[in-house]
Amino acid sequence: MKRIIKNILKTLENNGYEAYLVGGFIRDKILHIKSYDIDICTNAKPEDLEKLVNIKVNDYGSLSFKLNKYSIDITTFRKELKYEKRKPTKIEYVDTLEEDVKRRDFTINAICMNSDGKIIDLVNGLNDIHNKTIRMIGNISSKLKEDPLRMLRAIRLATILDFKIEDKLLKSIKDNNKLVLTLSPFRKRCELDKILSSKNFKKGLELLKDTGILELLNISYDNIKYTKNILGMYAQLNIGCDLEFTKEEKRNIININEKNNKRGS
Repeated sequence: MKRIIKNILKTLENNGYEAYLVGGFIRDKILHIKSYDIDICTNAKPEDLEKLVNIKVNDYGSLSFKLNKYSIDITTFRKELKYEKRKPTKIEYVDTLEEDVKRRDFTINAICMNSDGKIIDLVNGLNDIHNKTIRMIGNISSKLKEDPLRMLRAIRLATILDFKIEDKLLKSIKDNNKLVLTLSPFRKRCELDKILSSKNFKKGLELLKDTGILELLNISYDNIKYTKNILGMYAQLNIGCDLEFTKEEKRNIININEKNNKRGS
């Protein structure tokens, strides 16, 4: 474990609190992928965190700050009682790690680690990493309705990690696919950027097509070749929805298409 992370966990523990590293950082560490996004959960309340770290908590009762190359979020154990437009509008602080883990999305994102480096796996996330499976925690349909972006996240993770989406989750994404239309152009664009940036992008596009999401977004394609230029990837798609491209990006996409057409003629 990196000393920076260990020091934060130890600081919380030395002040009488529980604290655990949780989420994608542990998943990526197991898969030997570099990651700099650190999520820590603790039973310290927001007001306690403010006093300890001398940083004001954000609107969601979490501490967010940069430390060297790491982006760090420290969040009090909680459960989310009500959502509006993907945002938890009513939360309740809870006392145990077990309760906090239940609110999270996928098992592979809910593996925890204490300051001694001991893995705490309450939802069989390690087994799902071993079996290369994306599995939802809790009631799948409810979790997707709470936050429809989870549909695109599942597809993005399956793409970049080359995992499969568990059958029940895949079926629920298909059943609830129209919820993708409630997402902002910015959020859709962020997930599509990550899918198209992967050399495994074809898997992502096939999943988007298979779930009906691609048709709902009014996006189609013929043959696509991978390029490191993300706009070069978008230039190969027929896009009929708003993905919040800037005017400059739109011009660049048009220019790329014109150059490709000249080469092909």
